Amino acid sequence: MNRKYVWSGMVSIGIASVLAACGDESTDAENEEGGVGEQVDYEIIGIDPGTGIMDFTEEAFSEYDLGEEWELVTSSDAVMTATLADAIENEEPIIVTGWEPHWKFTVHDLKFLDDPNLVYGEDNDVHTLVRHGLSEDLPGPYQLLDQFQFELDEQQQVMEFIEVEEMDPEEAARQWLEENPERVEEWTDGVQEGNGEAVELVLVNWADAEAATNMASVMLQDLGYEPTLTEVTINAMYEALASESADAMLASWLPSQQHIYDDYEGQFEDLGPNSTGTRIGLVVPEYMDIDSIGDLKEE
Repeated sequence: MNRKYVWSGMVSIGIASVLAACGDESTDAENEEGGVGEQVDYEIIGIDPGTGIMDFTEEAFSEYDLGEEWELVTSSDAVMTATLADAIENEEPIIVTGWEPHWKFTVHDLKFLDDPNLVYGEDNDVHTLVRHGLSEDLPGPYQLLDQFQFELDEQQQVMEFIEVEEMDPEEAARQWLEENPERVEEWTDGVQEGNGEAVELVLVNWADAEAATNMASVMLQDLGYEPTLTEVTINAMYEALASESADAMLASWLPSQQHIYDDYEGQFEDLGPNSTGTRIGLVVPEYMDIDSIGDLKEE
C-alpha cells in the first residue's frame, strides 16, 4: 500500500510542519462537526521511521480498512510529544503513536484506542541484551544487568524527573536510586566491584530507554566501573552488540522489535525482560469522543 509520509527532521521544523497541517482556527471549528478523520485531517502523528510501532500503524490502516486518505506522519519522540502538548493546550483533536511507560501519561489525560484485532499485540516486554562474552570479560556488569528488573511505575518516576522537572537524565536516575536504596541493594547484591573498567551501553533516544539506561549507568559508576552511553538508531543497537562494539542495551521491545531481533538472533545474549506489561498503540486525549481504532473508519 502506497501512502504519503511526512518526515520532520529538526524538532522546530517538525513541529511547524505538523501544526501547519492542522489548519487555522476556523478550519478546526468546521472539522469538529465532521468525523474523527476530518477533525485530525486524516493524520496520525508518529515517531521515527522503521520502528515497530510505525510498522504496526501501517498495518492498522489496512487491518481496519481506514482508506487511502489516512497518512502516517513520521517525526520523532520529541516532535510527537510537543505536537500532542500543543493540541491539548488548545483542546484540539489529535491521534499519536504512543507507548507506556512514557512521561506524557503523567502530564496529560490520555487513553489508548482499543485494538480488538490486536494489530499492536498485547503486552510488550522490554529485554536487556548483551554481547557474547560479557559474562567472562565483565562478570560484575553482566550480573547487575541480569538482576536489574524494575516496575513500570519506578521507571515512570525517573522519566518524570527528566521531562517534567527538566533534570539531566543521569541526575534524575541518581536521585531516584538514592531515594530507593532497598532496590539498589537488590540489583547490586553480590555484584563484583570494578576498577575503572569501561562498559559501553547503547540506547535509542526514547524517554524509557534514557531512564533505564541511566539507572544502570549510575549503579555501574557507584560500583567502580566507567560506563559510556551512546545514542544510536534502533537497528544500530543490535548491530553494535553483534559486532561487539557495545556491551549492552536495555531497550529491546518485544514483540515490537521482533523483526530486527530476528535479523540478529544468535549474535547476542538475551538476559530476559527488565520490565513487563508495557504497551504500544494509538493514543488520544481523554476529551476525544472515540474509543477504538475501528471507530476511525468512516462509512
